[in-house]
Amino acid sequence: MEKSKKLPIFLDPLLKANPLFVMVLGTCPALAVTTSFEAAIGMGMLFTFVVLFSNIIISALRKVIPDEIRTPCFIVVIATFVTIVKILSSTFLPELYSTLGVFVSLLVVNCIVLGRAEAFASQNTVVDSILDGLGNGVGYTWAIGAIALVREVLGTGTLTFGKTFTFIPETTLPILAKFPGSTFSAAMPVFRSNAGGFLVLGIALAIIAAIENEKKRKEKEKEKAKVAAAKAAAAKAAAAKAMAASEAAAEGGK
Repeated sequence: MEKSKKLPIFLDPLLKANPLFVMVLGTCPALAVTTSFEAAIGMGMLFTFVVLFSNIIISALRKVIPDEIRTPCFIVVIATFVTIVKILSSTFLPELYSTLGVFVSLLVVNCIVLGRAEAFASQNTVVDSILDGLGNGVGYTWAIGAIALVREVLGTGTLTFGKTFTFIPETTLPILAKFPGSTFSAAMPVFRSNAGGFLVLGIALAIIAAIENEKKRKEKEKEKAKVAAAKAAAAKAAAAKAMAASEAAAEGGK
């Protein structure tokens, strides 16, 4: 596959085929862990690790895995990397592991991870599967990160760093404080609730749908303009041909 054909494998999941905003997959963790921006980024990192290395192993073994037991084999591979993620995060990032809770284990049955294994890695080369894993990992990470950023800022009025990633100094930015140093906050706690998660995700999906509909409308208008231009050109050519024929007949009459 040429380089120009490989690039979309990585780029499409970022926007055009984003697993959350376009394919609407992985919504459960997207709603559960996005009350904190740091937690969402941490979840995205763990998810990227699992989907990337699962894709690599499944692609490398795609020709030796029997079709009859393909799905169980995929789940075993994914479960292996989820276990690795659990061990590493609980050891080196205990606060992140505690915050994400059961959703780390649920990566085993995450529809995006299993879907990429089934639909892509099992049918493509290792290099392509790496690009696909990275694209979907980064695409999902920025999507849940964007939702978490909105929910944390609107829900608490602040943006906190260092609480989940304890290896960096803890810093809290008062984004919605009325005055610098003021204790007043225009925070809306509803955005930290489940309802707030559905609300933010719904608004994001509505905006994306509106953008896509506008693009389709413009494409239809361009197509109509092309058809109208083609008809006008055909009519003009027919008129010119008729005029030429008329002039030829007049010359012949003389």
